[in-house]
Amino acid sequence: MPVYVAVDLGPESGRVLTGEFDGERLSVREVHRFANRPVRVLDGLYWDVLGLLTQARGGIALAASRGRLTSVGVTAWGGDFALLDRAGRLLANPRHHLDPYTSGLAGLVSWQDHYELTGVRPGPGTTACQLLAHAGSPLLEAADHLVMMPDLFTLWLSGEMLAERTVASTSQLLDARTGRWADSIVTRLGLPGHLFAHRLAEPGTVAGPLRGGSGEGGRISRNGRGPGATVVVAVAGHDAASAAAALPVSSGSVGHISCGPRSLAGLELDAPVTSRAARLAGFTNEGGVMGTVRFTRALNGLMLLQECRRAWGVRVSYADLVAEAAAAPAFGPLIDPGHPWFLEPGDMPARIAAYCRSTGQAPPEGRAQTVRCVLESLACSYRWALEQAESLSDRRVEAVHLVGGGAASATLCGLVADFAGRPVLAGPVEATAVGNLLVQAMADGRLGSLTELREVVRRSFRPRPFPPCAQREPYEIAYSRYRRLAGVDGFWNGAEPGPDTGHRAHRARPARHAGPAEPAASVGLAGDRVAAGADEEVEVGTPVGLHHVVDVEAFPAP
Repeated sequence: MPVYVAVDLGPESGRVLTGEFDGERLSVREVHRFANRPVRVLDGLYWDVLGLLTQARGGIALAASRGRLTSVGVTAWGGDFALLDRAGRLLANPRHHLDPYTSGLAGLVSWQDHYELTGVRPGPGTTACQLLAHAGSPLLEAADHLVMMPDLFTLWLSGEMLAERTVASTSQLLDARTGRWADSIVTRLGLPGHLFAHRLAEPGTVAGPLRGGSGEGGRISRNGRGPGATVVVAVAGHDAASAAAALPVSSGSVGHISCGPRSLAGLELDAPVTSRAARLAGFTNEGGVMGTVRFTRALNGLMLLQECRRAWGVRVSYADLVAEAAAAPAFGPLIDPGHPWFLEPGDMPARIAAYCRSTGQAPPEGRAQTVRCVLESLACSYRWALEQAESLSDRRVEAVHLVGGGAASATLCGLVADFAGRPVLAGPVEATAVGNLLVQAMADGRLGSLTELREVVRRSFRPRPFPPCAQREPYEIAYSRYRRLAGVDGFWNGAEPGPDTGHRAHRARPARHAGPAEPAASVGLAGDRVAAGADEEVEVGTPVGLHHVVDVEAFPAP
């Protein structure tokens, strides 16, 4: 039986998982977990790439000690990259996207022109903006190659350099329609064209044999020859693309939500949607497996619940917190999870209470009501994103697939179904790893299409159905209240946002979160330009943490 290995580099932790595929079903097992935290050096924040490589190799070795391995694939988030010299050697530790050292596109190209070509919304965490911050530096002048982070680890494990298409699509430098590097954008931004000379590879491309240094003591062929060779596969390197591949979709038009500390919500399409309305609404078009397009918006997620638990400082499991919330009264106070107060770690219960007071609502009383407020507010935000995606793409969402850590919570899944008014199919929780492993099975010749891959997902991880409540009125009333709180009531009618409706007004974060501050200037969705007048747009920066989303962290463990 073939055994595949997924290396998943998440925002706080990395994991090594194995998948055994008997031709009908996939079984997944985590064999190694390790920290993945950026390292601050003076004024910069960097990836600890050598430490991560050591941990990944250790996990592969542990997997190999239990049986022969067929292949290995690596996933990580998009945007970040490494610069290499002519021999493929690392020139410097890669900068981390949470390091605020970039300043946008510097007016070198119209935001809309760029969006229409690449499908990716402007934001400081994108590869293009990070490269512009290096303009004129000796580092950029010395570089011969640029590789995205999953491709760096593929290179180190196999010795082969390539650019996997799904993670390349996050760069703002790939043509969303042709799947090739957007040479015109590279030229207009003044970036060195030779950085993008290496081949673009589709998910499932075999990079090469697994090199020595990984899996010592296990059953791995180090020379890559013969039927027992373990190979490295360029899977859908963007973690969100691997998770989308594992959607157990059978037929019909479905929406999808990837719910972890941060979330993604949207649709899988055959072609990108690059209208001005789509850009202003916060949507991006990124590559998926077999030429699909993921038309999604970044949203807040279970980080709200994590920070509540941290602030309470009690030894209570997340399952118990959610059980308490399920028993709490419904339709209480709501928050806008995308409000700037809620985008960074901190005393979330105090911020929620302050937000409620500032919006004329009675703050939640106690843990149960606070968690209920978080879960109902997330459900409302997911519905809003899906409704936008429907209108922008002219598609009707008949059902919603929810994957990632949130899929483990029956309470959250039920609330999403109830507020959305559509059935929710929950799971798999480990969507990124499952997609990674089954793309390796495609490379191994065991699966021939995305349809077959998803059939395996349905057989292996049967989705849990959550039908919506038939009594719609109380949910519609609560959702209308959410839209007013979030500043989007009456905003979406399928037309482009105008000067008076294309933004959401937020207050500044209160000092110590003890009470609301005076209203600050209006800000919009992450990275948007907000309509400031009849013919004027102003640029708004991306809130920290929302320009990249890793979507399948397990529902927080106790």
